[in-house]
Amino acid sequence: MILRYVTKPARACPARLLLTTLFFSGALVSAAEPDWDQAGQHALDLLQQYVHIQSIDPPANTAEAAEFVKRVLAEGDISAQLYTSGPGGQTNLVARVAGRDRSKKPLLLLNHLDVVPVDRNAWKFDPFAAVIQNGEIWGRGTMDMKGIAIEQMVALVALKQSGVLPPRDIVMLSTADEENNGTYGIRWMITNHFSDIDAEYVLDEGGFGTRAILAPGKLVFGVEVGEKQTLWLRVRAHGTAAHGSQPIPDNANVTLLAALQKAMALPPAKPHPVVAEMMRTIGEPLAANKYTAAIQANTVSLTTLTSGVGSPVKVNVIPSTAEATLDCRLLPGVNAPEFISEMKARINDPRVTVETINEPDDPGVSSSRTPLFEAIGRAIRKVHPDAIVTPMLVPHGTDSNKLRVKGVIAYGLTPMVLDLSTAGSMHSDQEHIPIAEFQKGIQIFYELLKEKW
Repeated sequence: MILRYVTKPARACPARLLLTTLFFSGALVSAAEPDWDQAGQHALDLLQQYVHIQSIDPPANTAEAAEFVKRVLAEGDISAQLYTSGPGGQTNLVARVAGRDRSKKPLLLLNHLDVVPVDRNAWKFDPFAAVIQNGEIWGRGTMDMKGIAIEQMVALVALKQSGVLPPRDIVMLSTADEENNGTYGIRWMITNHFSDIDAEYVLDEGGFGTRAILAPGKLVFGVEVGEKQTLWLRVRAHGTAAHGSQPIPDNANVTLLAALQKAMALPPAKPHPVVAEMMRTIGEPLAANKYTAAIQANTVSLTTLTSGVGSPVKVNVIPSTAEATLDCRLLPGVNAPEFISEMKARINDPRVTVETINEPDDPGVSSSRTPLFEAIGRAIRKVHPDAIVTPMLVPHGTDSNKLRVKGVIAYGLTPMVLDLSTAGSMHSDQEHIPIAEFQKGIQIFYELLKEKW
């Protein structure tokens, strides 16, 4: 981090007392207002550096990314501790800023250091070059979630340098392995170092602002209070191996395709109370798109199909087995074993097995009737006065659910106004965020962190 020194020649003092750091101008005074233009440009520079670090999961070697975060915080006078959690360089980070009332449990700012793999041939830009074009920054991790992490860090450093004490301690946790269910990340930290991250509240990725996705023509900021359960299944069909020139009824591929059609024919789900509250707060039904459809129902996505004999696969051989994987996302409160049992009953074929790959977490949803949720609304409206702020569900998983299991009140806040294509670029070969919204998000975090709640 580049520091900007402002000296007062009228008296001799130690150098530390003669400067204001980046983001602040003029004399060293308590609660100085950040220079947001300067802070925003610096944050953009940091995000480019962060995207350059290829912390791909697997293997989630996040040592370099954790060192980068530690260095950024240290240059803002915030110390951090690193925790090596796995044999492949998996590394987590914890930093703490003291607040006024240390008897209260802290607020946890949560982000993850790892990113999902890329198909370089599908990207129009190098996914780790952090290219800036037409007011947007492109690259793996810009949305999920290195952009949010930089917003959190820059806001936290600005708070520290402003001389404002937050109402309680603020702890920042950067995890190693969020994209692989948190094995060497949040789960490892909870098991081995929970006392270092034990908090009353957590702010993670999740909700966002939009003028179109939730309600056309209205600026709505959704604050995530719960997420759908992640249930991964493997469906395997068994048949008879044979020569492709002689079709047979016991073809494992055909059996699998028929089973998948039945598996994905889900009955309508009961509306979730959080979705009903969203519609009441917004004042109308949700807009119709893939995102709002996903948060109103249980869903199943066919993600892989595997079949064939030989390498390369022989075209003229009917295999004896064929399998697929299903990414199922269940609304909070849905019983996963019952969901699987009903799927098996729909398939109703002894040649087909359904195997559970992972057991989902279902801690329920966090209450939005809290002082922090009200403070989030105030912070958003300081930057976006016309915003409607509502609790919301998200269709994807985050580290927050592992903390909800421990009784922590968890909210997801992506403090940017996004359109559907941008919000949907997460994990895609088009991942990007608008720079102006990224920079406004820093102000929202800053206003929230200095709020009284």
